[in-house]
Amino acid sequence: MAFEDAQDHRIARISSAIRVIPDFPKPGIMFQDITTLLLDPTAFKDTIDLFVERYKGKNISVVAGIEARGFIFGPPIALAIGAKFVPMRKPNKLPGAVISQEYSLEYGTDKIEMHVGAVQAGERALVIDDLIATGGTLRAAINLLERVEVDVVECACVIELPELKGRDRLGDKPLFVLVNAA
Repeated sequence: MAFEDAQDHRIARISSAIRVIPDFPKPGIMFQDITTLLLDPTAFKDTIDLFVERYKGKNISVVAGIEARGFIFGPPIALAIGAKFVPMRKPNKLPGAVISQEYSLEYGTDKIEMHVGAVQAGERALVIDDLIATGGTLRAAINLLERVEVDVVECACVIELPELKGRDRLGDKPLFVLVNAA
């Protein structure tokens, strides 16, 4: 569910800082561009603060950020809540031993990887990305963490495209979203 505190003026500021670019990268796509959010220090800080307020004191030891924009939001959240940041990367981007999880795309498959030993069984994790569309990448990140016996507490995204029903692919994992894109 999207953050629904109508009294919180920060949500309106965040939403208005996200630029929508029609027909990018192909016709019919309404691209949610967070680079304009990053250019607004107040809106960017509001974004981080809202996530930190939600997760501080929840005993989360891992913030797993999905490449690439999860790398923008994940580290400041991890630092603020006293957790480590674990990058979840596309194949062949991490040096050393990795563990990977394959997932389906509209046409074909892809993989997400993390370093072997980056997390330990029993740790509590938050998975973060900028946007949830179909939910495939978030589901793969959950599966990868659960394979090594990490408890995925919640997934968090700045933006949700609700019409693509990505939330449904997460099963029983909660999803926290700041902005629903119409």
